[in-house]
Amino acid sequence: MSSSSGDEGDLDLYAILGVDKSASPNDIKKAYRKLALIHHPDKVPEDQRPEAEVKFKAIAQAYEILSDEEKREMYDVHGMAAFDPSRGGGHGAHGANMDDIFAAMFGMGGMGGMGGMPRRPKRSPDEEQPYKVTLEELYKGKTVKFAAEKQVVCRQCKGTGAKENVKPNKCERCKGRGLVEAYQSIGPNMARQVVIPCDHCSGSGMHYKEKDRCKKCKGKRTCKETKALELYIPPGSMQGDRIVLEGEADQLPDQAPGDLIFHLVEEPHDVFTRIGHDLSADLNVALIEALSGFSRVVVKHLDGRGIHINHPRGKVLRPGDVLKVPGEGMPVKKSDMKGDLYLVVKIEFPEDGWLQDDSQYDALAKLLPPPAKPLEAEEIDDVEYESGADIQEMGAHQGDPRYGNEWEDDDDDEGAGPQCATQ
Repeated sequence: MSSSSGDEGDLDLYAILGVDKSASPNDIKKAYRKLALIHHPDKVPEDQRPEAEVKFKAIAQAYEILSDEEKREMYDVHGMAAFDPSRGGGHGAHGANMDDIFAAMFGMGGMGGMGGMPRRPKRSPDEEQPYKVTLEELYKGKTVKFAAEKQVVCRQCKGTGAKENVKPNKCERCKGRGLVEAYQSIGPNMARQVVIPCDHCSGSGMHYKEKDRCKKCKGKRTCKETKALELYIPPGSMQGDRIVLEGEADQLPDQAPGDLIFHLVEEPHDVFTRIGHDLSADLNVALIEALSGFSRVVVKHLDGRGIHINHPRGKVLRPGDVLKVPGEGMPVKKSDMKGDLYLVVKIEFPEDGWLQDDSQYDALAKLLPPPAKPLEAEEIDDVEYESGADIQEMGAHQGDPRYGNEWEDDDDDEGAGPQCATQ
């Protein structure tokens, strides 16, 4: 520590975490994680707990200052005097909230009372699940009524788990906190520390003898109950939209109930493809229609309506042409607007041998435009060909990275760079 860091009696926060003054924020975070787990009061024998609590608070204080860029700079210049009001400092790092620090690092409360156990959450977890919907249902909207089985706070004991006027005993397993620490696997040879309700007291922190337990919930504090719920999907809803039923998740004693959340999953459709508020569909037309026009229903919409199109003679349709029908896409939620419908032309050509004799071919040739002038070459080879080939097989198993869209241009990810000029 340089002389500018303050008095000789100042704490050396870098030494507490065991890192150099030049340590990166990530190094400081890793050091804190390691030391916090080693010196956590719950990880040491009972007789060592007071000393561990002192060390743990010092480690947390060091991290609280050194993990904050502004506080770290002040500490490097003025030492701990920067955080001591009696010495002119204005930032009370000594009053750092251990719960907030530990929650940020481990996803739980910090000291929260002797033993370092976390504070009980004030709200039970939300419950989320997918809900499959058809494109028709998303177009027209849908109301679903269903019976949901959920846990509710026992009405007989009001969530205590005991008979009336029974004196509880503190749970020995969780020491009356209602929560215990456990390790959860997050990958091969990897685990993280999590906090779960104590299974011995069902999270109440109190334990009752079997004869003193509530007869209805058997001391579990909650009971199963079936409730009628209604799920409303507005017209125009999209893949991934969240439908929230507030307060309809399982209830837990002493906590506000979480929400029941449905994530909409759009099922594939046989006719339509959706992107945003727009729809697309194939427009299958016969060769005669492509050449001479038509007037007919071309597709049945999601609400059962037939979409009729008049295509005039003289305007030839070609494979891949796209016709846009404004206002016939998906509804836009909470408005009277709709997206557009895009019809992609697919020409249905006749089957092989549909003309019977040469006179019919001659008659057709007189009706259609003449072919292009034949190409000329000095040398000509007559070749055999295979019909019905698959263009996706082009370049297969030949080692060219362009096969199967495997070709990657490094410049694509870095924005537009210098381009080679065409000579």
